[in-house]
Formats: sequence, C-alpha cells, structure tokens
Amino acid sequence: MSNLVIKVAELPQDFPAIQAIRIAVFQEEQGVDPALEFDGKDEISDHLIAYLNEEVVGTTRIRYLDEKTAKIERLAVLSTARGQGIGKKIMIKALEVIANKNIPEVVIHAQEYVKDLYKKLDFVEDAEIFEEASIPHVKMRKSFLPSK
Repeated sequence: MSNLVIKVAELPQDFPAIQAIRIAVFQEEQGVDPALEFDGKDEISDHLIAYLNEEVVGTTRIRYLDEKTAKIERLAVLSTARGQGIGKKIMIKALEVIANKNIPEVVIHAQEYVKDLYKKLDFVEDAEIFEEASIPHVKMRKSFLPSK
C-alpha cells in the first residue's frame, strides 16, 4: 500500500474531515439518519483518522463506556479506498490506543456483513443480530489478557 498514516485525531481541527467521511459512508451510501450518526457523543470520544497519500480516507471513534470497557464505533472508509485493508488497519490502531489505556474489554456493534473482519481481530459474537439504523448488526466483544 502506498503511504498510509493512521493517527489519533486532533479535535476540533480534524473533525470536519471526519464528518465528511461519515456523511459520505453512513448517510449518502447507507442512508443513516444524520441525527443517529451525529449523536452528541463525538466530543467525549477519541477519534482516529487515516490518510492515504496525504488524503483523508477513513476514520473511527473510540468511546469509553467506563474504566473497563471501550466501544469502537463509526468505522468508515471511503469507497474509493476500500479493498486495501485500511479498515482493518484502523481497527488495529484503535485496539492499540485502547490497550495503552489499560482498558481490558472492547465492544462493537458490527454491521453483520463485515463481522468476519472483526473475527479476524479476535472479536467474538455476543448476541443475536439486531437492527441499528435499519441495518443488521451484531454485538461483538474482545478482551485483552492482562500483561504479566
């Protein structure tokens, strides 16, 4: 892959680029209601932003539910950059950020059609399929083993 850089976003300056990706992927492609997509929780979350050849192509959000659980949400890669493993690399970076904060558990609500991506990262299904924003999802979780 060319020049891929994934970093923790600096808010508020990086937020317009994050917002543009989420609008393109979730609202324009998938028809998600803007009120569901922008739920007021962005300000209390960490965000990752991915650059491919210095162009913003992907993002995700990490929300800390409590001192023991983080939730990775809003993973999005622009359609023009898909198929290169960028989503997986963003997830790996998000897991590193969470592990560095010594948070032992991560949960996600994975869109059902991409759950195999998360299984490759050792997430396990934790519930039946459910609808979220009119899209089939499955709750998955991953636990980090304590360091010795």
